[in-house]
Amino acid sequence: MPDTTMPDPTRLKFGIGQPVPRNEDPILLRGGGRYTDDLSVPGQAYGHVVRSPYAHGVIRGIDTAAARAMPGVLAVFTGADLAAAGYGPLRCGMPLRNRDGSPLKSTERPALATDKVRFVGDPVAFVVAETKAAAKDAAEAVLLDVEPLPAVTEASAAVAPGAPQLYDDIPGNVVLDFHYGDSAKVAEAFARAAHVTRLSIRNNRVVVAPMEPRSAIGEYDAAEGRWILHVGSQGVFGMRAQLAKEVLNVPAEKVRVLTGNVGGSFGMKANVYPEYVCVLHAARALGRPVKWTDERTGSFLSDQHGRDHEVTAELALDGDGRFLAVRLTAFANMGAYLSPVAPLMGTGNFVKNVQSNYATPLIEVATRCALTNTTPVSAYRGAGRPEGNYFMERLIEVAAKETGRDPIELRRRNHIRPDQLPYAAASGSTYDSGEFSAILEEALRAADWDGFAARRAESRARGRLRGRGIGNFLECTAPPMKEQGGIRFEPDGTVTIITGTLDYGQGHWTPFAQVLHQHLGVPFERIRLLQGDSDELIAGGGTGGSKSLMASGAAIVEASAKVVEKGRLAAAHVLEAAPADIEFEAGRFTIAGTDRGIGIMELAAALREAKGRLPEGVPESLDVRHVFDQAPMAFPNGCHVAEVEVDPETGIAQVVRYVTVNDFGTIVNPLLVEGQAHGGIAQGIGQALYERTVYSEEGQPLTGSFMDYALPRADDVPPIAFGSHPVPAKTNPLGAKGCGEAGCAGSLPAVMNALVDALSEYGVRHIDMPATPERIWRAIRQARG
Repeated sequence: MPDTTMPDPTRLKFGIGQPVPRNEDPILLRGGGRYTDDLSVPGQAYGHVVRSPYAHGVIRGIDTAAARAMPGVLAVFTGADLAAAGYGPLRCGMPLRNRDGSPLKSTERPALATDKVRFVGDPVAFVVAETKAAAKDAAEAVLLDVEPLPAVTEASAAVAPGAPQLYDDIPGNVVLDFHYGDSAKVAEAFARAAHVTRLSIRNNRVVVAPMEPRSAIGEYDAAEGRWILHVGSQGVFGMRAQLAKEVLNVPAEKVRVLTGNVGGSFGMKANVYPEYVCVLHAARALGRPVKWTDERTGSFLSDQHGRDHEVTAELALDGDGRFLAVRLTAFANMGAYLSPVAPLMGTGNFVKNVQSNYATPLIEVATRCALTNTTPVSAYRGAGRPEGNYFMERLIEVAAKETGRDPIELRRRNHIRPDQLPYAAASGSTYDSGEFSAILEEALRAADWDGFAARRAESRARGRLRGRGIGNFLECTAPPMKEQGGIRFEPDGTVTIITGTLDYGQGHWTPFAQVLHQHLGVPFERIRLLQGDSDELIAGGGTGGSKSLMASGAAIVEASAKVVEKGRLAAAHVLEAAPADIEFEAGRFTIAGTDRGIGIMELAAALREAKGRLPEGVPESLDVRHVFDQAPMAFPNGCHVAEVEVDPETGIAQVVRYVTVNDFGTIVNPLLVEGQAHGGIAQGIGQALYERTVYSEEGQPLTGSFMDYALPRADDVPPIAFGSHPVPAKTNPLGAKGCGEAGCAGSLPAVMNALVDALSEYGVRHIDMPATPERIWRAIRQARG
């Protein structure tokens, strides 16, 4: 339950609810950040990866002799070397099951390919040299002998009879045949429906493209038998566990993972990659640190991609326009190897999110997760949440047109009402809070929905088509994980928050400090954040799934309560009073009914000074190491409204107006929340209109650089009107709901619904993402005949 004893935030300049600028910004803007590639370890060598130019083939040989003989080269490692060292493969451990109850079939990926290559970019050798240039030059001298095999790049094609097989032990290339729902009940609902809407939808594959390419430095302490990995990540605790248990086969305490500043991730840097195994092996083999940093061209090939689903979506409605059931039949492209969370997006996360905030009694999702000769796929901002909401919102829009209903009224009719909460969704989740229709109405007012006709007429006068679109959304955040919330009072008068989540651009330091300041009254400017060191952690789920504030924030709230408990005992000793008579407010312990007291910072210093001389029962410090255990999910939700203009002669589309109203529960820092929404909306616009990864029939990437792959630029994103309608969550002490991925969840349907509305006079019913100028132009020409 939310903490109803929380102090009034209006009394605290740096407390909860205040738009405090990010602590990190002055440091980063002045070049003070420390990213992995900024780090140099004494004696380090440099690695370069040799990648397969073939999408599929049998390795007949790898000739490294010429490369080994080149100046400055220290070693050239192949898959045989890593196999001899006894490292385990990279695999997926998701507890997902096939419709027959059997577990999914995971691939077992060696860090360097040994028998076959399975996508363009598959690592086959690792060159280590004294300089980066020498390693790169030597990599070009490695000769790879491959017998090419036919390739397959689409999931639906990969499961077809006669398709090229990537693995002998995974027949039909299907790693998971997932099914959720009661097929008989869903079929009955569709049979008695007054209307059924069906859409074939392509959820386009995207390149994640963070600002910072991946980088890693491996070290090995032979005396301690201990590995150290410096790497950009989303959480060091989980990465350490994966390395220790699955790859290195050592106890977790024999591995230390360190992460400094991270220049973006969006899900892509959460996992262990082959290159990380290579630098660790090379460090042990050579007895010196080894550093590797990818180039942008390598990132396009090797960084895990996002999305890539082929979906048939169906919605059944009764005669009154009420939803009876929604059904998704999908193919999910996993790429050549199964990343740790790849199957989740098109299966469990489709289930949890396709219902959105509508009272839909039945859901059925059937997805075949298939392997293809493409870069592996993993989580990308939203990770199934934008997709589920997109499918539902497109279905609603088309259903409204097919039945002659107002699309706004259709949404109103099917919204879950506040008096229905808590609501047991067909997905198995229970929504605890929300005012979905109220948010819709607020968004319509902010967007001047009723004034659209005048804006459309003005666009038409300039030869442009104009459309408007709604994107309602509700997300189920990441599943429960344990999270650390340590608080440490330092000798220099600062206070350190220790957390297992990891900031890779969000600005965690500031809101976490606001929470601590709110609850303990510690001076805001004295608060520091310690993250990214696995040696400091006793738990940590990392950052992802829009859960950081709910998990770490709640951990800080509970840890603060423990600090106050210890402080009462200590203050009672210092003030010579009974612990029951000690009160705490705004950073000060006082004896009830008197003005005698001591500040929390003064008390921490006094305990440090008296350490070793305190009587039994009096704590020696106020420090706390706390783990917040298994916070339930939360359900951020909202409504996006977009307006799009189209030039019918060129097919160029432009988002010209944008409004979003959101329920993120308790908002700790509205400035940061709005920034998160802006970023997610920009990425949603990118996927909707610009971004697409394309492969040739032979599996060659045709969008291998920014020369061929379009990202939205600043002038592609309109001014965004941001509104909040917070309804505190009842599932965590802060009442927070998460906001990091919501921008993507609402923007995909809002932009695409607006685009199709703009093209509606030509009879266009649906257009797939990305709606490039060519696609739009062709749709208009086909409609014109």
